[in-house]
Amino acid sequence: MDLVRPLDGLDTRPWRSFTHAYGSAEDVPGLLKALTGTDTDAADKALSELYGCVLHQGTVYSASAEAVPFLAGIAAAGHHSADVLGLLGGMAESEDEHDVAPGAVRAAVARQLPLLLPLLAAAEPDIRRIAAWAISHARVTGIALSPLRARWEAEGEPTARAAVLGGIARLDPRAGLEAAATALGPSQADEVRMAAVFAHLDADAPWTETLHTTMLSLLPAELLYSDLDLERAEPLPAVVEALLERGREPEREAAFALVDAALRDGRAEVRAEGLWAADRACMLSRSAPSRLVPGLRAAAVDEESVVDIASLLGRLGSVAAPAADVLAPLAGRNPREDDDHADRALAALVLVAPDQALPLLTAGLGHRPRALGTATGLRKPVDPALPFDKGLLDAVRDRLSRPDSLTGNEPWQLTNLLAGWGADAASALPELCAALPHHPSQAARAIASVAEACAPPDRTRAVTCLRAAAERGVLHAAKTLHTLVGESAPLLRCLERELRSGARDMSWEAGILGALGPLGAALAPALREALSDSDSTTTPALDTDTALAEALWRITGDADEAAAVLDSVLARAERSSWSRWSVVRAARAAALLGPAGRPLAARLEAVLDDPVQAPAAVVALTAVADPASLDRTALAEAALRSAEQDADPTGACDALEALGSTALTTDHLRRLAELADGDARVVRSGVEDRIIHDDEALRTRARALMTTFTAAEAP
Repeated sequence: MDLVRPLDGLDTRPWRSFTHAYGSAEDVPGLLKALTGTDTDAADKALSELYGCVLHQGTVYSASAEAVPFLAGIAAAGHHSADVLGLLGGMAESEDEHDVAPGAVRAAVARQLPLLLPLLAAAEPDIRRIAAWAISHARVTGIALSPLRARWEAEGEPTARAAVLGGIARLDPRAGLEAAATALGPSQADEVRMAAVFAHLDADAPWTETLHTTMLSLLPAELLYSDLDLERAEPLPAVVEALLERGREPEREAAFALVDAALRDGRAEVRAEGLWAADRACMLSRSAPSRLVPGLRAAAVDEESVVDIASLLGRLGSVAAPAADVLAPLAGRNPREDDDHADRALAALVLVAPDQALPLLTAGLGHRPRALGTATGLRKPVDPALPFDKGLLDAVRDRLSRPDSLTGNEPWQLTNLLAGWGADAASALPELCAALPHHPSQAARAIASVAEACAPPDRTRAVTCLRAAAERGVLHAAKTLHTLVGESAPLLRCLERELRSGARDMSWEAGILGALGPLGAALAPALREALSDSDSTTTPALDTDTALAEALWRITGDADEAAAVLDSVLARAERSSWSRWSVVRAARAAALLGPAGRPLAARLEAVLDDPVQAPAAVVALTAVADPASLDRTALAEAALRSAEQDADPTGACDALEALGSTALTTDHLRRLAELADGDARVVRSGVEDRIIHDDEALRTRARALMTTFTAAEAP
């Protein structure tokens, strides 16, 4: 390519036939031309748009591969070289490929290495730095390793030198270790020493006291890592994660020792990095919480630090009880005033030491929305978070008696707390009845929970209030009325109105009607009318049809009709990549049909390779398929794989329970034991506040399965 004319041949390419994140790539030539123009603003805008379309959130496309030769020429010609190299490196790094052959984009970058390698010697250190990063991501060791090693010997600028070392380690970990061997000492720049620590980790070299001392000497290290690897932008958490991922006890203890030392450091910025690392460790390791709580407690040296650690302590729950004493003083401050710091500390204390939190929440009710949300289900992983307390009950009743003063989520929170207490909260029934006109859905649920234990006069009053609300068309009130006294007519009227409303998602209403069983027979025609009359693959349409199918089966007992609807749901879901969880819900409904759902077996078998869908499909197949046709060992493998990949761990346990111990091989039992007692967390995704709790729940469930299966195998 002529470096003076890097866009030669650009207009001869069939850009309309290529795609990027937003469809046709016909706009790419104009963007590439803008990069070589004299209008700086236009070039900056073009670069931003290219990042958005050919490397959209890390995904590459057919247009990405086509753009690579021109981008390489633009960089080599000196047009925005650093920025364009970053784009090329990001495309080479990506393994998220859409509408392009696997590896095609990286291969396209690799073919341009003759143009890119000279940039390792560019005059600007930033270009040399990003060139080393981009070139190494092409993963062509035979071509790129020798130039990078030569650059390592010549490079003097610290950030560029660190990036070259990172590139060598990426291409050849042993070569990176060799280069890093002399780069740990204090005579080297801190950026280079940080890269040397990572090179040792990349080569799986033993973690030594020298590495430990070096890492601590580099703290605070947030600004030291100059590579473009975002996973290492926070070096201490990244080092801790790398050590924990080795899965060996010595490295695990080494990781905890690093975190503990950082948490106990006298510098606030180092303690802050220690907190980030502690958070990462607790999300990855089941033994981390108990090991790190003393250090977290020691890091709480002032109000700001208490606030900073509160969230993590709350997520650790009762394991963090030894640190409750650092939360309590702040949590109890200014109870009759709005105080965000006190609110955050109290929210954590609710989960760490509920008994200590009770009087503080009582005193601050109305001024501690975050803590109340934690105690009543808005931010907490368990239900209920707080034990029953008469003082708090009286405070809740007082708040509910003034419904016009309630703000935000308070109606839901207060009534949910009462519902969780059940019969213990029976004295609050008058306040709940008074709140019913103002907050019908929230109050009705609580009334259902507490009214059973009330004296006849109070219970009768509650029924009267519910009946009045039900006659006004309040579905929640009608549902609670049926729960308490069995009156179904108001509930059926409300449900018929909802079913005929044409709403997009009526899954909840269908579930209520299905629970009525034959009592809902009069609405079976309305259920059928509410079924999708189109070929829609949207989630609301699929989920509503699933719920309607289940309701029809529960009401009419006609499994064939329900199976036909579920077959339609599964068939439509096959055409949408967004419908994985809709398939799960349909499979769970199919399991209820038993052998009558056998026509669905083929569709259920077709999703066993998907780790999200497999557990529900396994449960359904054990219920509907001919037992002689099932390869139960293969089904157990599909379920275990789902759990190990954190796709649907809870569903996987359901599947293993349905299969029974005879389906599991010795290797399956070993892997189940690892789910139960391994140190690495299995659940690593989802809502941040729930991950640790959900993983501990999985651990408990897996242990119970191991106990059951072991007992079944015992003579």
